[in-house]
Parts: sequence; C-alpha cells; structure tokens
Amino acid sequence: MKRSYQTLLKEYLTLFPCVAIIGPRQCGKTTLLDSLDKSWRLFDLERGSDFQAIADDSDLFLSLHKEKIAIDEAQIHPALFPALRVAIDENRQKMGRFIITGSSSPDLTRSITESLAGRIGIIEMSPLGYSEIYPTDDPGLIDLLLDKKNSAADLMAKGSARTELKELTDYWFKGGYPEPWLKNTHRFHELWMDLYVRAYVLRDVARLFPGLNQEKFRIFARMLGGLSGRVVNQAEVSRALGVSPPTVRDYFEIAEGSFLWRNLPAFTRNVTKRVVKHPKGHLRDSGLGHHSLRIPDVTALLSHPQAGASWEGFVVEEICRQLNQRGIGFDAFHYRTGGGAEVDLILEGMFGLVAVEIKLGQRVRLDSLRGLRDFVRDHGCRFGVVLSNEDQARMITEEIVSIPVRFL
Repeated sequence: MKRSYQTLLKEYLTLFPCVAIIGPRQCGKTTLLDSLDKSWRLFDLERGSDFQAIADDSDLFLSLHKEKIAIDEAQIHPALFPALRVAIDENRQKMGRFIITGSSSPDLTRSITESLAGRIGIIEMSPLGYSEIYPTDDPGLIDLLLDKKNSAADLMAKGSARTELKELTDYWFKGGYPEPWLKNTHRFHELWMDLYVRAYVLRDVARLFPGLNQEKFRIFARMLGGLSGRVVNQAEVSRALGVSPPTVRDYFEIAEGSFLWRNLPAFTRNVTKRVVKHPKGHLRDSGLGHHSLRIPDVTALLSHPQAGASWEGFVVEEICRQLNQRGIGFDAFHYRTGGGAEVDLILEGMFGLVAVEIKLGQRVRLDSLRGLRDFVRDHGCRFGVVLSNEDQARMITEEIVSIPVRFL
C-alpha cells in the first residue's frame, strides 16, 4: 500500500536539511524509509552494531556520513540531536541530508525542538488511514475543506464516496495498523493487538519511565477505551484508579506523548457563553480501543454503549491523519457550553475555522444541531459540517451541510 506521506517526505527533503518522522511503533515509519532511493543508507539504533557505530562518537559518525543518512528509532540515543545540529550547521544550505525517525517518547519532540529548531521538518505519521486503504483519484472532503473558495454547496456537489458502508465500518472496527491489514485474518488481528499492547506500549513506557507503577498504568491504558470520545474529568479517573491527580495528569501526558491518546482541549474563545473547560480525547487507533473493550466484531460494536463515542473519535482521528499527511498545520478542539450545546470538533488553521458535528446514525435531525448552528453563527464560520452515515450529501440549512463519512 502506498503511503500518502511519501509525497510529503519528498517535499520536505527539498526544504529542510533534516526531516523527522515521528509516530507510534509499527505505523510504517521504517517501511516509508524503504521508499527512498538506493543512495540512502539506513541505520537502526535498535540494532546493536548500528547503535555502537553512532553512540561511540556521534560527531565522528556524522563527519564520516555527511548526507543521505536515515537513522531509525533516534530517541534511543539523545546525544545524537546536538551532534546533528553541529553537522547541519557545517553546511546549512544543503537540504535533504538526514532523516531521523522516533516513536513512543514524550521527550523526542522536546529534543528535536531544543537542538534542531529551524533546521528540521517534522512529519507526524499515523497508522494507515481510511483514505490510504481505499484511495481514489477524486478530491476527498479534506481537500475541499482546505480550499477557501468552496461553499457548503460545493462540498455537497463535488464530494464522492470512497467505498460502501461495509468497508468503512470494517476499517473503523479494525483500525489502521498495517500488519493486521496485510495478514487480514481475524485470529491474527486479535493476537497482534494483544502482543502490541504488551510488547510495545507497556514495554516502551516501562523503559522510558522506570519508576512508574506498571500495574496502575496498565489499568489506566485499558480505561482509555471507555474514556475515548468523552469529556475527561481527571479527578474522577484519579479516584477510580486510586492514585493522586498529579499522577493521572502524568499518565495522560505519557499516553499522549507516546501517540496512544489524542487530547482535544476545549475551545474557550467565546465571551458570551459559559463553556466547559475539561478536555476531550480518544485513543488514536480505533482498533486498539475496541480491543481494550473486548469487542469481538462489527455487529457487537454497533450495539455497544461505547459505539457512538468510538465513532466520533475514529472520525476525528481520520481528519487529523489526513491533515498531517498533507503537512497542513492545524489546531483541534472540542466545544461545549454550560447549557449543554456542543460541537464535536473545531479545526483552526490557515484554512479558517471549521466546525464539525459527528453522527453515527443514518438520519440527522435539525433539532440535534443547536450547538453547531449557534457556533457557526457566533464565530462567523463559512459553514458547519455534519459527518454521518446518510446515503447522500444534502444541505440541512443554508450554512450547514451533511456529508457521508465515506466522502472523507
């Protein structure tokens, strides 16, 4: 499967001396490096000989290997980052010299920004997106949203479905990690998910934070499936786990920094209404969430109490993945007032302010969209978007358009 990030990587190599590809383990970072031409040399810091070659004297290594060097799992050796800065500054005008990858380290981005600010382009990579598994030559909804010339009516007229509903719900259930898709059997999917949680998420966390109570964090990680798509009250999580509020705050930071959890802060720039300031969040891969909830198949998922919240998190994550694939800078929020009006996703970037409401059902009622209508009016948005499982796109009001999720 061709990754959408290949185009972005090629572009960044013409713009920056160094490119960092960050994301969770097993999302396809090393495979993306394999798409480079044969003139690139790949070093893996999880391979003993490569680690020794780089760690013994990083400055000497980079003096001998001045360009077209890719270093996998760079977070294992933090001393590499200042050495890279020195090597880049020796020939600052030369672009596309180094690529580094990293996963499961909250300190990774900090090391990059402290040592390599202004010298590096960062690609945040995710597991396979819906748009990558089911590619199409037609413009997707995200492409239409990014064009400020498009109106709500244009979104309805120009969009098209990638797949039938069954393929979409199958992807929602399984998530996007590449290997289960390549093997594509239910048994392998279950085994892989179980081993991933044990061998990668928990192992990495234990290595990065040796003083962490591993049993408590294991319970916390399983709780995230039930918290996904909901407003998070960390005090309640603290009481449920039997740990202090600062510890729970650390747990959430670890989960977010290791690409397990996406935090959606509250959109609070509204002086006329009292807004709820608690964040929302979701597991970044829906398959991991369903595995943590022990949901066996799509039929059981659709009748599960967590189905609506899981669907919301899945759609939010797909939108964020597609923006990252294009290298589009954005901020994502949720919005809820004290009176109960809410909007599931607020996107802000150079493309403007976009409000999105997400529904699992096939029928969208106007009276369920009060929060979206008020937000669009109060903040001067071009339009509001409802993403649902309706068969066709349609205008709900002059400012609000309903689009099938299959158009993403």
